[in-house]
Amino acid sequence: MALTKEKTSALVSAFGANEKDTGNVKVQVAILTERIKQLTEHCKNLQKDKSASRGLLKLVGQRRKLLKYMQRTDLEGYRALIKELGLRK
Repeated sequence: MALTKEKTSALVSAFGANEKDTGNVKVQVAILTERIKQLTEHCKNLQKDKSASRGLLKLVGQRRKLLKYMQRTDLEGYRALIKELGLRK
């Protein structure tokens, strides 16, 4: 259920400046989005798994905070990122 190293490194190389740029806000949002997608599918299958639902809400809140920060600091990058990730349709 967790992200594999290959998937994480693919996201880092796609959204970061280099393959070790894991602290970049774009990379963090991309990784959180992938984890949210996986956890959403898990919660759809197992509705009674309350700890997974709570974890999902925490991840969504964390991603929201990062996106709010990015919107405040780099508006054009924010718009490009949400378009590329398919958020806010």
